[in-house]
Formats: sequence, structure tokens, C-alpha cells
Amino acid sequence: MKRIGLIIILVGLLLTIFTTFSFFTREEVVKIGDLKITADKPHNFRWSPFIGVAVMAVGGVFVWQGNRK
Repeated sequence: MKRIGLIIILVGLLLTIFTTFSFFTREEVVKIGDLKITADKPHNFRWSPFIGVAVMAVGGVFVWQGNRK
């Protein structure tokens, strides 16, 4: 229980520090016969730092419950 709580706290800390995840997809813009023109389109996935704080709180509960036994 305690080890799982520490891992959850670490994940929450990372979610608090890094609040954006970016990735790119390649889309076909023009296709004329054998000629293909593609473009990379960026996508951003954002979340609030409060989500990371909430995850750390859940991890703290796990650690606290692990210490009680």
C-alpha cells in the first residue's frame, strides 16, 4: 500500500509540474496522382495543476493507510 501511494504521489507531482502534453499527426493536404503533400498538425492536451494536487492527495491517503497497519 505504501509503495503504491508513493508512486501515485510521484505521478501527481509530475502532473502538477508538466501541465501540457503535445503530439503531432501527419495529415494529407494534397493528393494529385502520385504527388502527395502532407503537413504535421500539432495537438495539445492540457490539464489543470489542481488535478496533480488531487492525485497527490490520493497518494497521501494510500501512504497513511499503509502506515496504520
